[in-house]
Amino acid sequence: MKFAAIDIGSNGVRFQVTNVIRYGDETTFKRLHFMRFPLRLGADVFEGHHTLSEETMERFVKLMTAYKAIVDLYNVDECFACATSAMREAKNGKELIQRVKDACGLEIKIISGAMEADMINKVIAFHLTDKNNVHIDVGGGSTELILYQKKEKVAAKSFNLGSVRSLKTAEKKDMWDKMNKWVKDHLPDHEDIVALGTGGNIKKLSELINGVKGGVVQLDQLIAMRTKLLNMDYEERMNKLKLNADRADVIIPASSIYINAMQQAGATEIIVPNVGLKDGIMTYLYEKNVSKMGKFQYNN
Repeated sequence: MKFAAIDIGSNGVRFQVTNVIRYGDETTFKRLHFMRFPLRLGADVFEGHHTLSEETMERFVKLMTAYKAIVDLYNVDECFACATSAMREAKNGKELIQRVKDACGLEIKIISGAMEADMINKVIAFHLTDKNNVHIDVGGGSTELILYQKKEKVAAKSFNLGSVRSLKTAEKKDMWDKMNKWVKDHLPDHEDIVALGTGGNIKKLSELINGVKGGVVQLDQLIAMRTKLLNMDYEERMNKLKLNADRADVIIPASSIYINAMQQAGATEIIVPNVGLKDGIMTYLYEKNVSKMGKFQYNN
């Protein structure tokens, strides 16, 4: 079966089409198409008016219409499109969703921070260690924290701290305090804590540090990289580090959120698996449809 996932974030929109094949007892997820478009919905919403501009809405409808055309070309069995922090807060978010439906028939679901965390949990679970883990997912508008003990989820919380939000509004100390207190309340024992990080910025940070996306990054390496980025201006970050324009500005506030969460949890390293919300959506669609999928068998 073919599935499509559309992850409408605050800093960009990710789109993926995957073919899921069951061969005997094995299931394979094969990516057929992937695209990320830098449409920064949070730039409008987090300014203070909590409203998407007409220009942004028109561009968004065009983008969703293009994605829907690709979905149809691939004869996708099921598509799940979801919007997160920026659309949750936009006063005209529901109006925009209706415009998209009228234009191309695509239905978009605005999901809560809790559901966003649950979706990501579907794929992060494969990367948990035997130690206590804190999963840190930093987006453009919110940060999701999930705590695990012995690979079992024990607590989860969404906070209005994000990379794009930090650029558009003054960071509220009380939100930082709430996040720090929550971590300390739920992880009183700071022994053997390993962090896991998801989000476009931690992937890019790991690439800048390790040369490849993913892997393990030490806290002191992350702090050193943030210092390096702070010592460069916006143009230098693009030219010297080859960062995209929509990454060069948000990567610094994002790094601060990861560093702060790790320090509060007592984690000295962060594992960066190459997964995200779109992968959680794919797993959700597979679980939903697995009973309908036939198994390919080969007999000699």
